[in-house]
Amino acid sequence: MSKIYTTEITSDQIASDNPLHQRLLKPYYAAKEWVQGDLLEVGCGEGRGIDLLMPIISSYCAVDKIEGAIARLGEKYPKGKFISGHLPPLPYADSSFDSLVSFQVIEHIEDDSLFLKEIYRVLRPGGIALLTTPNRLMSLSRNPWHVREYTSEELKALASTLFKHVEMKGIVGNEKVMGYHERNRKSVDRLMRWDIFDLQHRLPAAVLRIPYDLMNRLNRNKLKNANDELVSGISHMDYLVTNEPSVALDLFLLLRK
Repeated sequence: MSKIYTTEITSDQIASDNPLHQRLLKPYYAAKEWVQGDLLEVGCGEGRGIDLLMPIISSYCAVDKIEGAIARLGEKYPKGKFISGHLPPLPYADSSFDSLVSFQVIEHIEDDSLFLKEIYRVLRPGGIALLTTPNRLMSLSRNPWHVREYTSEELKALASTLFKHVEMKGIVGNEKVMGYHERNRKSVDRLMRWDIFDLQHRLPAAVLRIPYDLMNRLNRNKLKNANDELVSGISHMDYLVTNEPSVALDLFLLLRK
């Protein structure tokens, strides 16, 4: 299997990625409460949550820009329908799906308004969409892979221009998770002290991606080696859904058409 992972595309096969992998897995467990019928996943990546969602829905479709991942998922899950392509728009007809999930995707989309319009378009009346994205208030540094990040108020205001029902929740961590987060914050702060000219905000994103990935991987490995029990011991159960998104690590947006 070819390697497609950066520190932005987190692997369940890399030990130092475990806290973030578990954080990204949590919304799939939470989604089981809401999804039903025909489901579309926008930005499925390596298929982190397919095994959790496919058994409880009528049909599963997915779209992602990573052609290799889509090809492998098509072989692994012959009952699903997988399409590779950049988005928006979404390559589906109006009112095609009862449910839609899109986790950690909207921050990568140039035209986020069109992205939400497309989600609205492909949902059936009464359909539900679940989105997650990093909470900008909790970010530790600029992420050059992200076009933008949001506060809960910003994302809710954007979604409210289209959807009649908008509910903002969040994904938070327990004491164990926040202990890791604090260690990570201190480590990142030490690295950022070398950025005396604030290059992380001055340089183009494309220039920053390689050094960001190298430093991020170095930092995750350092945290694992310093406290492997903490890094390996975090599971999806250490993350919780909260009704207070301002303090969440990730925003968790529920949209009803």
